[in-house]
Amino acid sequence: MDHISELLKSLYIMASMVEARDPYTGGHLWRVSQFSRILASDIQLPDTDVARIALGGFLHDLGKIGVPDAILNKAGPLTDEEYAVIKTHPEVGNRLLSEHPLAALARAAVLSHHEMPNGKGDPQRLAGRDSPIDARIVGICDAFDAMTSNRPYRRGMPVANALSIIKDNLGTQFDSELGDRFVALGQNGKLDTVVGHSESGIPVQECPLCGPTIVVRRGHRSGDHVYCRHCGGEAVVAWEGNTVHLAPTGKKGTVEDLQPEADVNLIDALIRETVRQIKENAIYKRQGFFGLFKS
Repeated sequence: MDHISELLKSLYIMASMVEARDPYTGGHLWRVSQFSRILASDIQLPDTDVARIALGGFLHDLGKIGVPDAILNKAGPLTDEEYAVIKTHPEVGNRLLSEHPLAALARAAVLSHHEMPNGKGDPQRLAGRDSPIDARIVGICDAFDAMTSNRPYRRGMPVANALSIIKDNLGTQFDSELGDRFVALGQNGKLDTVVGHSESGIPVQECPLCGPTIVVRRGHRSGDHVYCRHCGGEAVVAWEGNTVHLAPTGKKGTVEDLQPEADVNLIDALIRETVRQIKENAIYKRQGFFGLFKS
């Protein structure tokens, strides 16, 4: 693996470990990244921009490392004080990125994905196109996935309902042009292979005992054990063709079983796609990786 790939891997792993703290959001980063890639491609951005925006989609929640578990996993409405803590995560993420050699690639998405066209977003109150396109795309995709995914306090809503909410808030919460394109993609079924999946072809699985997400990876085989990071329950994986099921064993995972770990195979696949898009683009040949490295 070359130097650029190693640096990308460090970012993906860091984001994955942050996501692993939340038992309900397994696959969220992958889905936001894929939605962002689809939207950026649909508006015909150059491959380098598509790759950068997809990376930003995966890294956008880095700053949640600074949010206490009691707030992150609260099964109910947040108090004003708790919500104020949540709102700090873009700036925390930006600080976390600050010394990384590839920080410039993801900074816009990490820092500004909660900005809004009406200037009432966070943390900088950027209005309209003052917010970078990376952030405007990732913000739409992040909100859509949050609406269509299960959370401790509610079930995910149908895709049509989430698209309707985005449409009703164009120009206020969501960029009008980008949001309109995203809604059209959803209505045409272009998002269906990502919605409700933790990676391509693998639907999100729920703990049979308490409900939070258990991520089944492509490398899991029938008979493998997986664990709920909320209740600690053990389940056994069963594949039937391309369909996967989980069955509780009645046992609890050990401390070692419940340790968070990044899906290295998924990350390696994402890196290969990112680097392919960069290297096939003339900008790479002329300027190096977005101008950060010499060719």
